[in-house]
Amino acid sequence: MEIECTQTGQACIVKPMERRMDARCANEFRRELGELIARGQQRIVLDVSDVDFIDSSGLGAIVSSLKALQGQGDLVIAGARAPVVTLFRVTRMDRVFRMFSTAGDAVAAVA
Repeated sequence: MEIECTQTGQACIVKPMERRMDARCANEFRRELGELIARGQQRIVLDVSDVDFIDSSGLGAIVSSLKALQGQGDLVIAGARAPVVTLFRVTRMDRVFRMFSTAGDAVAAVA
């Protein structure tokens, strides 16, 4: 899965370049985020504004990335559209991840 990473102050905005985060690309996404974390990235804003669909594998990859931070950083969600927000609410992941309307708001919160 191709992702775009933009460093903004101490935060890294990670934007998936595909519309779906599903079983087909979840492992690659998990690996790429793991590499960012291994290189010392501790404040991650996951900008899902262009993502239309996340399945359980995609959600698992996001949770895995949060766990990889081992409590030493922050991973927040930005720009989620209605179907993605619904997934986070139904799975109660909206209680685990802070969610923001825009990447800018998320960056300000993790700075």
